[in-house]
Amino acid sequence: MAAPILDVLSVTKTFGGLTAVRAASFDVAEGSITGLIGPNGAGKTTMFAVIAGFETPTEGSVRYRGVDVTGLDVHRRAALGIARTFQIVQPFAGLTVRENIAVGAYLRHRERRRAHEMAAKVAEGVGLSSMLGQSASELTAAGRKRLELARALATEPQLLLLDEVLAGLNPSEIRDMIPVIRVIQQSGVTILMVEHVMQAVMSLCQHIHVLAEGQIIARGTPSAVSRDPRVIEAYLGHGAAKRPHGGESAHA
Repeated sequence: MAAPILDVLSVTKTFGGLTAVRAASFDVAEGSITGLIGPNGAGKTTMFAVIAGFETPTEGSVRYRGVDVTGLDVHRRAALGIARTFQIVQPFAGLTVRENIAVGAYLRHRERRRAHEMAAKVAEGVGLSSMLGQSASELTAAGRKRLELARALATEPQLLLLDEVLAGLNPSEIRDMIPVIRVIQQSGVTILMVEHVMQAVMSLCQHIHVLAEGQIIARGTPSAVSRDPRVIEAYLGHGAAKRPHGGESAHA
């Protein structure tokens, strides 16, 4: 297995009296597509916020390429090569698709012409080339998801955190998006994805970490994780792993 590009070390995050993440540790191999899954409220988005720098862990640390980045601001982590998407897509509605993507490109290309050239290149990769001059407010839900992905890619990340990029898409749109994610990985970008569309997770990910009630309860290949009784019970409730066909339902 490739060396880790990301190490999350005993991270705990509390909000007042609520512990969202508790002593969670995992790593992400460089060049991989790795899944971070778990039931609603497991702490996945909080974990993404800690990795990307939007939240500071109460305890523990985050290491990127062997360097402790726990105390770095979001923009410094972005400059190092960490980017993320958000569950709730909020493009700049008054700007065109090209201008929205260029916002991310300005991180590394200060000249407007170069930023717009990068925006066009990224748009081609995610299937938005024909919509570059269109207002972002006119995009469909699937188009907004692609735009969110493009804005993150325009920062030229080495580690991309995908937060439910398939949520809200119909089966046909999901099938269209899966090859896009694969091509991103093949271009040299490591991907850590939070996702509830289990069919896509099982198809895309080489390794999966499972978070439940803020703790990592299982890790391994998609096939191993989908059969793990702890995972089945985390999704379907106590005793589910002992019911007939319980393992099949856990990743349906």
